[in-house]
Amino acid sequence: MLNLDIATIVIIASNCVVSFKGFSDLLFKSKYLFNIAAIQRGEQYRFITSGFLHADERHLLFNMITLFFFAGTVVDRLGSLSMVIIYLVSLIGGNLLSYVFHKDEYHYSALGASGAVSGIIYAAILLDPSMRIYFGIPGYIFGIGYLIYSIYGMKVKRDNIGHDAHFGGAMTGFAVTLFYDFDIVYQQPLIVGAMLIPIIALFVLMKTGRI
Repeated sequence: MLNLDIATIVIIASNCVVSFKGFSDLLFKSKYLFNIAAIQRGEQYRFITSGFLHADERHLLFNMITLFFFAGTVVDRLGSLSMVIIYLVSLIGGNLLSYVFHKDEYHYSALGASGAVSGIIYAAILLDPSMRIYFGIPGYIFGIGYLIYSIYGMKVKRDNIGHDAHFGGAMTGFAVTLFYDFDIVYQQPLIVGAMLIPIIALFVLMKTGRI
């Protein structure tokens, strides 16, 4: 559902303002992006500020368009404040998982709202499992496939995409949405169970040292 809710507009505007500042000011960008060494020096604010920076205009545009199309469903079902909370908690959750995977890589840096946007995508899918995404693909099928692809990307490490932050954000959005509306578990048990499979698979792979 398209929704020009003020909360969505504020989030998009904030991302644009901070990102464009970063495009023209590399010192500003380096001060606020996600960086392992800086976080371990005590700059934990980077868990949040990095989510409002983007690598370039295309990166920013993709994330904000995706947020625009999915945030409306969350606002419609849970309200503006809950959407903002899911967004921010998913941002932090995505970066925390990224920190877990890269905590010994002191040079590792990242930026972008993808973890937060992934959380909103998963919240929307849970709240409206009948939604169709990209050429009519059912939302829950997209969600399961997305997490499986993220696990694969985390395992092979063949690109510069922050798959761990995407996964962490989606997983956080999934959990927080169920906190808000646990009746989803009783209303859509098969879909909720299916979407849990890749989450459980990740923990098994981590526990066995395969990822």
